[in-house]
Amino acid sequence: MTAPIATVPHFDAGGGSPYATALRSGGGVLRMVDHDGAPGAPIELARFLAAADDADRSVLERADGAVLDIGCGPGRMVRAAIAAGHLSLGVDVSEAAVAHAHAQGLPVLHRSVFDPIPREGEWGAALLLDGNIGIGGDPTALLSRCARLVRADGTVFVEVHDDPRRDRAFRATLIDHEGRASLPFPWYELGLDGLRRRAVAAGLVLVETWSQDVRTFAALRCASAER
Repeated sequence: MTAPIATVPHFDAGGGSPYATALRSGGGVLRMVDHDGAPGAPIELARFLAAADDADRSVLERADGAVLDIGCGPGRMVRAAIAAGHLSLGVDVSEAAVAHAHAQGLPVLHRSVFDPIPREGEWGAALLLDGNIGIGGDPTALLSRCARLVRADGTVFVEVHDDPRRDRAFRATLIDHEGRASLPFPWYELGLDGLRRRAVAAGLVLVETWSQDVRTFAALRCASAER
């Protein structure tokens, strides 16, 4: 049985709610730090709130069929997928992000990817962008879940860390410039080398990698479909 969203530590979990505050105020810069307080790279909320860019569109150009955006945030990829002619749905655990998407008329559900999802096993593409391979702190479990969500010949698109050797789990906290901090939550950073190993364990095969505007992406398909 899946635990309710409110009880599961996640990106927008409790504390000072810096992510929700930034979304409601129209942007801002957050930092994801690990449990020992080491500063992380800045997270520019303005990019999440803006329209999809060329790197985002390079993913959608490779997608076929209905698109499921996992950890969709305020919905930029859902909007872009619909504009590109795809049936699309987003899922996110952040109530603030879902409310922002709904205000734009976007089809987004307030739930975890590990909760029941409409059209399971029928999605043409599942998206894990903006570091969302870190969701839940267990990439193998997340990729295995995605493999069950897409159709037999569907594709899981993953944006990986710019260091191909990065492969680490940690307890993360989001902090904004005013010192507001989220509760700790499990997260994972994964580069291309680690993704190859995790994909095999999840029953997926790496079929393509590419870079666009200093971001790196990978396309994975079910191993059975590649035989």
